[in-house]
Amino acid sequence: MNCIIRPATRSDCSKILELIKELAEYEKALDQVEVSFEHFEESGFGPSPVWWAVVAETDGTVVGFALYYIRYSTWKGQRLYLEDIVVTKRYRGMGIGKQLFDAVISDAKSKNLNGVIWQVLEWNEPAIRFYEKYSPSFNQEWITCTIEKV
Repeated sequence: MNCIIRPATRSDCSKILELIKELAEYEKALDQVEVSFEHFEESGFGPSPVWWAVVAETDGTVVGFALYYIRYSTWKGQRLYLEDIVVTKRYRGMGIGKQLFDAVISDAKSKNLNGVIWQVLEWNEPAIRFYEKYSPSFNQEWITCTIEKV
């Protein structure tokens, strides 16, 4: 299988949103995906982008993506925050996730960032096993807090 990892373009937004919804369905949270296509597209490709992404493309079809942005830690400085990494179900187990994750790490290095940070649901064993290959530290100490609709 020929898989190309490349930077996402504006024309990839609809497929990326499809994959986001596939992930949300897997996480039993599809009803929580509220972002409009217009807002999503503008946030990545408007005059002041707040996210970047790489996509995995095979036979002209986007089958996966990794979406990330820079966050700032007062203790560590700039770090790449991996928001989502998704490979559509049919293409999992073929090394595409590794190619995407490696591209994210490479981009963090090229931007001279101090590291990569992300979250994984505690019940998502396949994802945890995937990430363990990179020898990350798993932090059980911090609790994620969210204020909805400010």
